[in-house]
Amino acid sequence: MNPTPSRERICLLTGGGYPYRRDALGGWCRTLVEGLRRFRFELLTVTDRELPSAPAYPLPFNVGSARAVALGRETARTERRRNTLPDGAAEAAALLCRGLLGDETAAAAGDENSANALFSAGLRRIADLHRPVGDDPDRPGHPDPLTALPLADALLEAWRQRSPGGPDQALPRLSVRDARTAATLLRHAMRALAVPLPQAELVHCVGGTTPLLAALAGRWRTGTPLLLTEARAAVTRQRPAEDRLSAGVRTVLRRFRTSVARTGYTEAELIAPLSTYHHGWALDHGAQPARLVQVPAGVDPREFPGAAEPSDTPTVVWAGSGGPDSGLSSVLEAFTEVAAALPGAVLHLVGVTAAHEEHCAEQIERTGLGRAVRLHPLPADPRDRYTVGQVVAHVPGPADPPYRLVEAMMSGRAVVGVDIGPAGETLGDTGVLVPAGDPSELAIAIVGLLKAPGRRRALGEAARQRALNHFTVDRVVRVYGALYTDLAAPPPARAFELALTVPAPRTTTPATLRWLTRETTS
Repeated sequence: MNPTPSRERICLLTGGGYPYRRDALGGWCRTLVEGLRRFRFELLTVTDRELPSAPAYPLPFNVGSARAVALGRETARTERRRNTLPDGAAEAAALLCRGLLGDETAAAAGDENSANALFSAGLRRIADLHRPVGDDPDRPGHPDPLTALPLADALLEAWRQRSPGGPDQALPRLSVRDARTAATLLRHAMRALAVPLPQAELVHCVGGTTPLLAALAGRWRTGTPLLLTEARAAVTRQRPAEDRLSAGVRTVLRRFRTSVARTGYTEAELIAPLSTYHHGWALDHGAQPARLVQVPAGVDPREFPGAAEPSDTPTVVWAGSGGPDSGLSSVLEAFTEVAAALPGAVLHLVGVTAAHEEHCAEQIERTGLGRAVRLHPLPADPRDRYTVGQVVAHVPGPADPPYRLVEAMMSGRAVVGVDIGPAGETLGDTGVLVPAGDPSELAIAIVGLLKAPGRRRALGEAARQRALNHFTVDRVVRVYGALYTDLAAPPPARAFELALTVPAPRTTTPATLRWLTRETTS
């Protein structure tokens, strides 16, 4: 290992994650940074939450900088100041909203690419309104240009012009109030376009809509190559508080997130999905097959060495943040039935974040399970995370990547998984899958394994072996090191022959990527 970072600087861009938050994705980023010490990392996290006070992880020597940016919120006073429109703002808003809902002509023809081209053009023009002036990246080109963006009017006009014969003829009603609400939420989301990125040879975006917006704006300003790690769910995520919004506003937000994802797939040099499931999602949303390099999730076997089963007390483990969209409610509902079938059974909730401890405690109190449920907040030693139990219930949130499932497998525990996302392909035949949305089936499967020690131990051993064969962090580090080298390296030098200057040819797909494509799909 080279102890001195190379000249290639990687901007690792997340949405409120590493190095400020301990979660599955943050742990994955940490292993990537610590495993690729020959690269210099500039860490940037963009969040709409409260700014973290300090990094949650110690930073290795190859981290040049770590910065967190919180998106500001619009106030009523700010809204009243919308008097002067920046040049091109109205056209940008119109393009964005027409592309968001599907341009009338494009929609009638079923041409989603044309609709997304309109959205991308509008988003890029809005990003240009934030273009920095001079050499100071923190001085925007117009004072808070989003506040003057006529998004509500553009949304209403795009809604009115939708072709009644198009594929979305059943659009919900959008009132003037709804349009204003949606416009405020879109303006807040697009504040990420104004976040200046550190200088780097490559931007590696890990996360959802917010960091991707910042990455796209940075790419349009500087031309820096973009690598996108894709771990999102197949249905664009609706956040817990959004169920109180009208159907029209939810439609706008869902389409906006999908359109941002499509734009990211168009602009990124490479997309690295975590699984065949994520690979298919990206293809369905416009990613070109030649730009996809599947890199499965991986964990360090040394952090999850496995251990002998605990006492004979029936014990179940669930790992998650404990938040409203973490899968906690389904786990508690299923465990109520497990406790009824096996009196004395215990449920351990591990990895609960500090922000969600109170919510978690409230949910436990509602079940009346009392001391049968035990809370293990972060930080916690990963060696003990899953081995405190005999069976692991894998019930992820709607947008959770499969890292916790791989951790449970590496720990050598039998897993009962809900058939969501890549759970089936990750677990293979080394665990039990149950249908999503059926806590009773989940409870039946857990009770069955708790009553069959021989079967669950055999499944645990098989799961660990499968994780060792396919989901180790050294493979992830090696593949991403090759991707970084391909994308962050300087362009090929010119070759000289006689008196003619001929650019050195470069294949459409670099040799390393051709090798990776074969290697990762084998």
